[in-house]
This record gives sequence, structure tokens and C-alpha cells, in this order.
Amino acid sequence: MTVTEKLRIGTRGSPLALKQTGQVIDLLKLQHIALQGQGVIETIVIKTTGDREQSRLLSEIGGKGLFTKELDEAMLRGEIDIAVHSMKDMPTFMPEGIMLHAITERLDSRDAFISQKAKNISELPEGATVGTASLRRKAQLLNLRPDLQIIPLRGNVDTRLNKIIAGEVDATLLAYAGLKRLEKEDVIMSVIDPDEMLSAVGQGALAATCREDDLRANTLITTLVHPATTLAVLAERAMLALLDGSCQTPIAGQAQFISDEELTLRGLILRPDGLEKAEVILTGNASEAERLGTRVAERLILEAGPSILDAIKRDQSIFIKPNISI
Repeated sequence: MTVTEKLRIGTRGSPLALKQTGQVIDLLKLQHIALQGQGVIETIVIKTTGDREQSRLLSEIGGKGLFTKELDEAMLRGEIDIAVHSMKDMPTFMPEGIMLHAITERLDSRDAFISQKAKNISELPEGATVGTASLRRKAQLLNLRPDLQIIPLRGNVDTRLNKIIAGEVDATLLAYAGLKRLEKEDVIMSVIDPDEMLSAVGQGALAATCREDDLRANTLITTLVHPATTLAVLAERAMLALLDGSCQTPIAGQAQFISDEELTLRGLILRPDGLEKAEVILTGNASEAERLGTRVAERLILEAGPSILDAIKRDQSIFIKPNISI
């Protein structure tokens, strides 16, 4: 085997990122006998700006694309062939020359409640502190419980769990799917109903990227694609694209199949302070998933009205953007 035949997979170095990458590698080996040999696949750990900058919120330093920037650059330089990510960490618009795939079946997309002082959000004492770096979670928490004190909390899963144990915050919220992949479901006090906390776009699904012109990498990834997950994520990300969603905009969305051919998309946009929210639920043909996402976003803009949009525009304008694809 020559060096050029090796499949180089880039990933962040967090325990969750490494676990997810390992799971994708296992699936690739099951699908492709040629990848089962010793040393055929190489994992390359790349530290991203989002990993290095732990003292500030992502919304202050450029958004969630900072978890993918260095991996994208390494890919475009030809240093890696594939990168594995959590879909919810993917920027709304991909860099030119890079292809995004939704892969494997999505796990439970809900958020999990972790605390040593309460079983769920409603049982938290008045004025309790909740640690989260997510404006989506912060806005929905304040909409439910305006009395709560929301404190910025970043870091990998273990870092955040340790801060709960140390009593630095009374509670935090984490993606159930990530805890399941890490086999840490035992820390969960309760899984939050979507009526209380709607998940991030793409949450629970994995993503893989490669260069658009890399036929081998594209072929390998597409064998792992779960069609229903891909269509649901297409709808959610099309909604996000129209709203120009980022870490600076409290937006949530979840698409689900209600029959073999019908897809329902629930979208939510909130004021950053949680005082108001607008919610839209529409159903459409699964074959027109992106169109469904666009329709939900257009309706959300109308439903939100000036009071919500003006509050958001103080930080970031909402523009009409072209559809994206996976």
C-alpha cells in the first residue's frame, strides 16, 4: 500500500469527538473490506479555535464554525480526506469546495437535564444557576423560568459535569445523544420534553465532510448515509439558512417523519432574553425537505414580528439566504 491510499480522518480531540470518529471508522470498515487492513485508516487530531478559546462564548469569537475551521483548512490543503463532526456544530454555510453529508441514523435529539439539586427544570429552586454556553438553551430556559440565573459554561462533557459536582452551577443541559455515545446516561436526571426545550438543528446526527472533488472520499461517506436522517437535517438546515442562524441567534428546529413520505418540521425563534418566542409547525412532502424548511423559516419571520426580530438584530441581522444542501 502507498501513502496516498491511506484514508486520513480528521477530528477534534475531545472524548466525544474521538468516540464519534471511532464509531464512523467502525461503520466504514463494515461497509468496505479494503479499509479493514492494519494502518489503512489514520486518525488525525486537530485542535480548533473553538477548543482553544474556552474562556469566551462562541457567539463572542465568531460562532460555531470555529469548531470546524481548522479541519476545513487541513482538508483543503490535502492533509486529511474526511472530517467527522456533530451535525449541530456545523456552520450554516459550508466553505467553497467542501461537501457536507448527514450520516448514520440520528439518535434521540432531545436535551438532557443534569443536576444534583433537582430532577427537572421545574423543580429547580427560585434563582437557581444553570450553566450553558448555548443561546438557544438560555433563551428557552428564561422563557420557561425567568427567575433562573444563566451562567456561561463551556468545555467538553467531563468539564461541565465536574462543575456540577463541584457546585459551581446548580444544573446544566447537554445533548442526550452525546451522553449516550459516551455511555454516560447515568448522569441524566431527566430527558427534557421538546415542548420545554426544542433541540438544536441537526442535534443527535453525525456529519462528515470531504472535498467536493474527492471522488473516493465522497463514495465512502455516502455508503453510510441514513436517508431519513439526511432528509430531516436538510429541512432543518434549510430553515436555518434562511434565518441566517448562528450561535448569536436563538433558533431551534426538529424535523420528523410522520409517514413514509411526509415530514413535519417544528421551528422556534426567540428573543435572546427569552421574553418572547415564535413557533411554527408545518408538514410537507419528504422529497421537498428543503422547501419545507424554507416555508417554516418564512412563516417564522412573519410570526416573530418586530419585537423579536429587532431584539435579535441588535446582535445580528436576519437575511434571506439561498438554500443549502447536504
